[in-house]
Amino acid sequence: MATITYLTRIEFGFGVLSGLGDVLADLKITRPLVVTDAGLAKAGFVARVGAFMPGGHGLFDRTPGNPTEAAVHEALAVWRAEGCDGIVALGGGSSIDLAKGVALLATHPGPLDQYAAVLGGVPRITAAVAPVVAIPTTAGTGSEVGRAALLTLEDGRKLGFISPHLIPKVALVDPELTLDLPPGLTAATGMDALSHCIETFLSPRDNPPAEAIALDGARRVMRHLRRAVEKGSDRDARREMAMAALQGGLCFQKGLGAVHAMSHPLGGLKEPVLHHGTLNAVVMPAVLRFNVDHVGDKYERLREAMELAPGAALDDAVAALSRDIGLPATLSAMGVPESVLPRMAELAVLDHSTATNPRPATAADYLALFREAYA
Repeated sequence: MATITYLTRIEFGFGVLSGLGDVLADLKITRPLVVTDAGLAKAGFVARVGAFMPGGHGLFDRTPGNPTEAAVHEALAVWRAEGCDGIVALGGGSSIDLAKGVALLATHPGPLDQYAAVLGGVPRITAAVAPVVAIPTTAGTGSEVGRAALLTLEDGRKLGFISPHLIPKVALVDPELTLDLPPGLTAATGMDALSHCIETFLSPRDNPPAEAIALDGARRVMRHLRRAVEKGSDRDARREMAMAALQGGLCFQKGLGAVHAMSHPLGGLKEPVLHHGTLNAVVMPAVLRFNVDHVGDKYERLREAMELAPGAALDDAVAALSRDIGLPATLSAMGVPESVLPRMAELAVLDHSTATNPRPATAADYLALFREAYA
């Protein structure tokens, strides 16, 4: 078990969930709202967490696969009805991002879109944000230590809400909670973690400590993701993947890149409903090829960290890992209609992650990348 102070307080290790009661007391949260999804509630996770909240709690367990503005307002109604004063976010990135949206609107006037980063909302988010304790049950998003929430608005835009005030006050990262994660979700969330480590490392912003963390996270994914998918009960693999996901999240302040600029608008589609981590896995090889001449020596440093042969093609290594763990290779295999690609390209160039891609990308560039990842 380790306590790490980097951006926020993190309790990491098997069994740290038992400290939830003390964490809530430290934060002076007396009536938390648990934000989670129906699957986790049915699987008994809410009861496991509730055992450490003897004073009771409110519950919103209808988090959608991609969190929406409508769900934020539904959860906010429960917050108000229950008289809550803090949030326990239980689940993957969807539940944690939704919790951040609730924490924002519980303390700030609407409408929600005024706080979106691309609409100038960053300085409008203040320290008044309600306190969030994040308990991840997947190993991928890093949202438990991230400053952003990705939310799909009523008009279909999937926008980023970004502020240091949105970082959860405490992250309880207990790998025990990931032991029963199915192979498909283990694979998809694991590739999400890898995409975070790679993209934050390649971002042109100067942050050597974050880059060192990203390289270590990428190494852990390459060493342990296959094992975590093949044998979910492997405690060492689960611990290493939980740490890799955490490390990816710790680097978000460097910004992401074209992989996320592409996956964000795709994730905003109402049909089909697409998993964020799987999208990242599918588009990442094309983006790695696109950026190859704009990263200095960073590909060499990534190869070393990922324990690849000198000169090995990073795009091939990522595609091979994705294939080995059973993820689809193309957007068409995921059911994405080809007709949406021009609109996705227009939205990608407007996404906040575009600004920190190492190679500037136009809408035409994005359309070519979407088509490359499609077939």
